[in-house]
Formats: sequence, structure tokens, C-alpha cells
Amino acid sequence: MSNPHQRYLLILAMLFGGWWVALAIHPWHRSDWMLENALAVAAVALLAVFQRRLSFSRLSYTLIFVFLCLHEVGAHYTYSEVPYDAWFAKLTGRTFNSLVGWQRNNFDRVVHFSYGLLLAYPVREIFLRVVNVRGFWGYFLPLDLMMSTSMLYELVEWGASEAFGGDLGQAYLGTQGDVWDSHKDMAMASLGALISMSVTAAINWRLQRDFAREWAESFRVKHSAPLGEDELARMAAKRK
Repeated sequence: MSNPHQRYLLILAMLFGGWWVALAIHPWHRSDWMLENALAVAAVALLAVFQRRLSFSRLSYTLIFVFLCLHEVGAHYTYSEVPYDAWFAKLTGRTFNSLVGWQRNNFDRVVHFSYGLLLAYPVREIFLRVVNVRGFWGYFLPLDLMMSTSMLYELVEWGASEAFGGDLGQAYLGTQGDVWDSHKDMAMASLGALISMSVTAAINWRLQRDFAREWAESFRVKHSAPLGEDELARMAAKRK
């Protein structure tokens, strides 16, 4: 990694470390804070472990940094209690919810949207650089992964709320009485990822000379022989 790139990553790491420590002091609900930080700590650890083998672009690191900072705000207050309305009212004299017509605390929806919007591009880097996908699949697969991991997170939330129960389970789940909360969260993450990949495709269409040819090539059948039982027969024949 080049020195400017490494210095930039170090700056982001130090900024996030300071942000994390500041928001770790007296969170509103310590048990919920610990639950919310489990996946965040795991994600940071994975980034650190694979940093030398797979160094992301500065754009991707910035997007990851912004998302993690938003997540830490939600972890400090619990997502359903982030007082953004009070902050906005102090600045403008009226609440943000009254301005846009919201009836609930929607900080969780904003972060779910940000999950797709901000993390789809780093995921695209992985698909292009590790899996070597091209064309249509370089946009569809990141979108698909963001949608599926959003669904998986909702299942984790459900399992955690069932396991811990009581106030902790409800605080972690944060449905605020909306029976369709999980569906809406997944929809917001999907919308964010769709916007991210659409913008990326538009930029590449404008700047990449072989954009159309690459898309056409990505739909070409690479291996004409069918798989399934035919492939099993071929593998069995090779073993003889």
C-alpha cells in the first residue's frame, strides 16, 4: 500500500477510535450497547486482519468509516431513542419529524438505508478484485449480497430478542410497535444499495470505454456443458 493511502487509513482508524471511545462512555443502555457493538467490533477486526492482503480504495474506507460512525451513534442511544429530533429543534426551533411528516423515530431506517448506500461499493470491490466478476454481475451481486445480509441481520435481531427477552430484547429489536419494521428495514437497505450501484453504473457507463462490451460478455455462456447429474457423471468418469 502506498504511504498516502496508508496514512489516510491510519487517520480514519484514529478518528473512529476516538469516536468509539467517546460514545462508549455512559451509553443509555449498556447491555444494548454491547450487543450493538458485537458485529461492529467483528467487522473492524476483519478489516484489520485482511488489510495487507486486501486493501480497499480510500473511497471504500471512507464509506465504511461513515457507516460505522452512524452505527455507533445508534449503539450509544439505542436506535429507537436517538434524539435527533431534539438536536434539530435546538437548531431550527422545530422538530425534524414535523418537517418531513414522520410519526416515529426513524434513525434506524436511516442507518439501514445507509448500510446499502455506503457498503455496496466496498462489497463491489471485493467481487471485482477477488471473485473477478465483470459487467452486469459486478453490480447485481453487490446489490444481492446487501439484500441477503440485511435479511440475515433481521433474523439475528429476532433471535437475539428471543434469547434475551424483556427490555433488552425489545431495545435491540427496536420495532416501536411496527409489525412491518423488519420488512421496511430490508427495503431501505435494498434501496440504498440499488441507488449506490445505479450511480456507480452511470459513472462507469460515462467513463469506461468498453462498458457495453463488458456487459454483453458477462451474459455469454462460458461453459456449454450442463452441470448437475451430467457433471457428476464426468467427475466419476475421471476418477476411473
